[in-house]
Amino acid sequence: MSVLGAVGGERRISLPAARGPWTESLFELLGAPTAGPATHPSLPSPSDPLGDDDLQLALYLCYELHYAAVRGVDDRMEWDPLVLRFRAAAERIFEQGLRALVPVRDVEGANVGEELQSMVEEDAGPPLSRYIETQATLREVLEFVVHRSAYQLKEADPHSWAIPRLTGSPKVALLEIQADEYGSGRPERMHSALFAGTMRGLGLDSSYGAYLDALPGITLATVNLISLFGLHRRLRGALVGQLAVFEMTSSIPNRRYGNGLRRLGLGPEVTDFYDEHVEADAVHESIAAWDLAHGLARTEPTLTDDIMFGASALLALEARWAGRLLGAWKRSQSSLLRPL
Repeated sequence: MSVLGAVGGERRISLPAARGPWTESLFELLGAPTAGPATHPSLPSPSDPLGDDDLQLALYLCYELHYAAVRGVDDRMEWDPLVLRFRAAAERIFEQGLRALVPVRDVEGANVGEELQSMVEEDAGPPLSRYIETQATLREVLEFVVHRSAYQLKEADPHSWAIPRLTGSPKVALLEIQADEYGSGRPERMHSALFAGTMRGLGLDSSYGAYLDALPGITLATVNLISLFGLHRRLRGALVGQLAVFEMTSSIPNRRYGNGLRRLGLGPEVTDFYDEHVEADAVHESIAAWDLAHGLARTEPTLTDDIMFGASALLALEARWAGRLLGAWKRSQSSLLRPL
């Protein structure tokens, strides 16, 4: 598995093993050794771009250049034109897959806050949180936490890209949410730090990126979704919609996750992260739906469709991800690419 070390608190990852032509080509661009000849610029378009292990890992690593240092890779590669062209090619395929997955929703003249509430109420995604609360084994819980580490160890960072891209009351609403995510001035209460504590309490490696080799494409896609929206100003509405529904669907599932951990005999050092989100996200839900998303649609009406697209994309992609986990566990198999 890839290893991360910290020097002065810096995030630092090692490149994982290549998974195919997309990662082979990216590693060649980054100056890293590959197992075989690279095939860019004409790379194959996967039949299932949202779940493709190779494409999603390549895109995830392109985004990681903005979040972490990569061993053996010059920091200047973050803005290298060839890497950005490579990323853009992967992003086009990813975004096309997302738009094909998400049905067009007629929201002309709609009340965005009410539309988001209806969307959440109508969602019938796989009952992952209920399963973890009532019957998941410890091995399954460990896998669930490893999957989530791809985002939770940098929780809130992708959404912060929107701060300079919003104005007025939507910006204030986002900052109110982000302040809580970053611990309200207490580094040890940053949600990413709380999640690292959960991992350590479970005996897992809490180093950033430690399990990257084990994460399937659909897991990486749930994180790439946020980075895609966050790094493109044109998609700021989609990022706001994603964040709104993310917060609106957080409190109850996190209560269930905490209950599931307690059912397995685990204590506060493990449940703290989930218990914190029960309280914090109950407050964030209203801010995100009304002050942020509804407020943005009111001040920039042309972004309404993007807001709803981002919200729908989150629900659809999370449903695919949850279905993979539950399907693997039903077959008594690991949901990771390689078992813990």
